[in-house]
Amino acid sequence: MGASSSTEQVSSEQREAETLAASTGALPMLQKSFSRLSNPETKAIPVKSLQMVNDETFEILIWFTECFSIAFDDAMRESPQVLDYFLQLLDHLGSSIAEVYFMSEKGGIGWVEFLRGYTKCCGRMSASVSLGALMRVFSVMTLKVGIPSKLQFESDDADCKISGSLQPNELLWLLWICWTMTWSSRMSKFSNGKLNLDLPDINNLVLSAVVSCAEVGNELNVWDCDITKLELQLAAGKIYTWALHTVPNLADCFVQFVHVRLQKTATSESEMEASSSSVSDVSSTKSRDTHLLTCGSAWAISLSLRSTIGQEILRVCFPSNEEGSEESLLYRSSVHGKGLNRFWSNVEGYHGPMLILIASSGNSDSTINSRRWIIGALTQEGFENKDMFYGSSGNLYAISPVFHSFSHSGKEKNFVYSHLHPAGRVYEPHPKPVGIAFGGTLGNERIFVDEDFSRVTIRHHAVDKTYQHGSLIPDQFPLVHASGFLPVEAHILDVEVWGLGGRTAKEVQLSHQKREQLFTEQRRKVDLKTFASWDDSPEKMMMDMMADPNRVNREDR
Repeated sequence: MGASSSTEQVSSEQREAETLAASTGALPMLQKSFSRLSNPETKAIPVKSLQMVNDETFEILIWFTECFSIAFDDAMRESPQVLDYFLQLLDHLGSSIAEVYFMSEKGGIGWVEFLRGYTKCCGRMSASVSLGALMRVFSVMTLKVGIPSKLQFESDDADCKISGSLQPNELLWLLWICWTMTWSSRMSKFSNGKLNLDLPDINNLVLSAVVSCAEVGNELNVWDCDITKLELQLAAGKIYTWALHTVPNLADCFVQFVHVRLQKTATSESEMEASSSSVSDVSSTKSRDTHLLTCGSAWAISLSLRSTIGQEILRVCFPSNEEGSEESLLYRSSVHGKGLNRFWSNVEGYHGPMLILIASSGNSDSTINSRRWIIGALTQEGFENKDMFYGSSGNLYAISPVFHSFSHSGKEKNFVYSHLHPAGRVYEPHPKPVGIAFGGTLGNERIFVDEDFSRVTIRHHAVDKTYQHGSLIPDQFPLVHASGFLPVEAHILDVEVWGLGGRTAKEVQLSHQKREQLFTEQRRKVDLKTFASWDDSPEKMMMDMMADPNRVNREDR
């Protein structure tokens, strides 16, 4: 079904639709999916019935409602009212996708309409067009639950201009829907049954949009802010700009969800059972919110990356039993101990991308807000003991209370600095700083962590030409000195390092650690047979020194 035989005359519309679908590489999968969903007699996916919602008629597609609907046992979140509206929106996800992109005027979905709908959702298109497709579905969902949509589309074209606005709580619903689609796409690989839907805390992501899109100035207290009570209007154009800059992969949640759901309909039940039989349970997000890298923060970081590292971070978000999140946690100061040496003993030998998170709070007598905040840095390779900056790429992050991403500016390459004390403690007339740093220059690092992991210093972005400009913490620059903005010094509460190089990088590190341990044990052993006489043995030298420390040795004459 769906594939035309050689004797049938193929229309130009069908040929064009098949060509566009083939460019995505999904044409064989779509043929199987359409064959399972369509009626063999009519060769179309049937329409079930008409439904009246708020004096408007909506056609409900029986197969697509089930195909794109998300089943779960329970949804957990603190605010019942916000959760209630969100669950109502989620109930209309499947029918909204079907009506916006797959519905035809003929009363059913034929092969051509099916291909066109998939191409509109998952075809090759820019990030802005994909984001527009997501916003169009969200607008229909809000209408179905009786919430007047303030989003306005100039036409039915995919790249049409969108005007209007969203309130912060509506943006929260939109982000939760994107999270749920990602959750459903990844969890469907491990289980076909219903799972608990634990919505993450993404207030930092919503506040990021509010700060970027609304002219709030210093009136907004980001440290203690209830998103649901903010009566602000965020312009659709500014939301577009914020999303493309901060979370460019947001629309991919929708693209992957549609693709995975149709792919699942093309898979036989026996294959689906076989693929999910190896996993007996899926971890809950609550168990990982005890770390600095919460599920909401990990998801936000993954949305900012266009590389495979984003998928590795999602494995921390949605781990299976075979790939636990704890395996990716290389170092945590509250567990392994504070200090550069403890840090180094846990990350040495790991040659892969790493995510470093630092939780801090200002001094109690400081004019800088003393509340807890979290910043982060993403490196593309492992740490090296050098007295200069190194690295090929990286990102800086403001994680909490407001999320921001700062990628490479393209000017300089001072990505990472990590320097330990020299082993021999040789005299240096101009000693290099001992610690870890990101961006800036030696002595004027944008982020600097001392060797004891007790204090972190954050300087103004003017000293940094490696990463993009922006504030890493709220109210970072309230004081201006004659020589410029004063740096912010804060107490470090906790440090985490997550390895994002996959299983291979972890195995290489374990091999390195075993080898270093073997060398250490060998160096501790002294073979007395290697010394010609008692006078040359280290034991004799130590005994002589203890007996007469002022004795002149042959080497000192």
